[in-house]
Amino acid sequence: MDAFFISAGIVALAEMGDKTQLLALVLAARFRRPWPIVWGILVATIVNHALAGAVGAWVASAAGPDLLRWALGGSFVAMGLWMLVPDKLDQANESGGPARLGVFGTTVLAFFLAEMGDKTQVATVMLVLQYQAYFSVVAGTTLGMMLANAPVVWLGERVTRLLPMRMVHMASAAIFVGMGAVALIGWR
Repeated sequence: MDAFFISAGIVALAEMGDKTQLLALVLAARFRRPWPIVWGILVATIVNHALAGAVGAWVASAAGPDLLRWALGGSFVAMGLWMLVPDKLDQANESGGPARLGVFGTTVLAFFLAEMGDKTQVATVMLVLQYQAYFSVVAGTTLGMMLANAPVVWLGERVTRLLPMRMVHMASAAIFVGMGAVALIGWR
């Protein structure tokens, strides 16, 4: 049980202010349908953390920390700049309708990709190695993700009814570019 509770606590704390919380807010603002978003986060997290426990150690050993830092920093900056460009999804979904994959599918794909190489994925790998308790750690890290992100969906969906989507995009872009700059500079 130690592996489960420690994993849940570490990931819940690590997720505070993370890009996936920002993603949860953006999805809540765009789709305004919290249940499929929460279920999508759960499915993506289970798959991602299960894979992290299985193959994450190999990925971490294959690429050095400098390469990972530059790739992560560059992807944050690119995502921030991309958020400033209105795309067809924004224009087609002003009413809050689902994308081609639907709300659930879009959430699963977005969260799965956002978690690739994220600190919670790395934490999952390290906790599995430390405790040698694969299922307890994956269940704990998944619970930690849900504790950190589900409230953002529920509260964010309500708050964003009051804010224009352009303002959410501008704030998101600034945060992503800032996180990318921090990663590229190497601050910890």
